[in-house]
Amino acid sequence: MHHTPRIKLFLLIALLALTQLFVAAGQVTQPEWTYVLPANLLENKNGNLTLVNQDNVLASDFVPNNLIRVRLRSVSGPHELRKEAAEALSELFKAAEEAGHELYVKSSYRNYQTQNTMYSNRISKYGKDDGVVAKPGTSDHQTGLGVDVLNREWANREGMTPAFGQTADAQWIEANCAEFGFVIRYLPEKQEITKIIYEPWHLRYVGREVAQYMMENRLTLEEFTEEYQAAIAEYESRGGDFLELCRQLNAPPPVVELDETDEEGDSEVSFFGP
Repeated sequence: MHHTPRIKLFLLIALLALTQLFVAAGQVTQPEWTYVLPANLLENKNGNLTLVNQDNVLASDFVPNNLIRVRLRSVSGPHELRKEAAEALSELFKAAEEAGHELYVKSSYRNYQTQNTMYSNRISKYGKDDGVVAKPGTSDHQTGLGVDVLNREWANREGMTPAFGQTADAQWIEANCAEFGFVIRYLPEKQEITKIIYEPWHLRYVGREVAQYMMENRLTLEEFTEEYQAAIAEYESRGGDFLELCRQLNAPPPVVELDETDEEGDSEVSFFGP
């Protein structure tokens, strides 16, 4: 009689049950997470929430992961974005077209060197830093998550001004961008915080749940970052372990033993719950 598979199965189930017991014990000692968004959305392992501005500068050699070609209606291409942002932008363009809006990509990922060239050219042209072009390392475009979106008329203009926000296309973008994971990065009423003029064309991908929260509450990425980091600090001040909480939330569902048996009569195991 061959019992090895059954013994291995028993040991596997016992080991997994013990592991889950330790996880459950850890969960009991963790205080309640009270912030409005789930903790594992704020872990930022994927970099979607990375804040870039004059006080948070990217290195000259920083290049985002998973850059792909953006194959949408555009000018001054070719264009690239991180894969998740590019896919979300494609969905946004499709919804816009169905609503009667013809959108164009004007600018997308820019590396440090390109930003440095643009900044230097602006200084040479006007003799000073007039705040229109971001200093290298401080541009949201270097994240691969920032993209400038305009309509046909404005996409073919030499410059962009806040007046684009008065168009029906820009108003549709602002009202609907969060559904696809984007926010208006530089809001009109928050210029003192962002240190950037109102840019109704500049979308920043942060993920759908975060975007909906930010746009509903008219939060800049600066304000949101301060808010959620304060929530993490408050949680840990109550004895919580934020990274452990994220690990628990990201863990796969518990293993359960099914009623079905294999050809040797041993119970089957599911790693995906009932």
